Amino acid sequence: MSDDLAAMRALAKRFFDCVEAGDIKGLIACYAPDAKIWHNTDRMEQGPADNEKTLSGMVKRISDRVYADRRVEVFASGFVQQHVLQGTRIQDGVRVELPACIVCAVSDGRITRLDEYFDSAGVAEFRKYA
Repeated sequence: MSDDLAAMRALAKRFFDCVEAGDIKGLIACYAPDAKIWHNTDRMEQGPADNEKTLSGMVKRISDRVYADRRVEVFASGFVQQHVLQGTRIQDGVRVELPACIVCAVSDGRITRLDEYFDSAGVAEFRKYA
């Protein structure tokens, strides 16, 4: 594997490891300042600051976060990861799962665009009590 692809794989791992650990500041540092984050469930774009708020809320509501079944493909301009985000809803102790596919464009070692494709039923379970 070339050094560039190894660096891309490391960025993908660091990004998702930060969510598992609840390190939202570390995750946000993976974004370019003008990055765009798009969600299939609402077809809206947000910037890193809004994404930080969204993810901080999720971390407060969901414990034991794990990106299970990670399948990562890297290429010169970014990466794609398919996974199942699993965790425990703190409000009621229910285990939840969110199948997803994330497509990231990367430039200069930082994510410039992230397109999130989530299972909408899983999103509803993750956002319950939000």
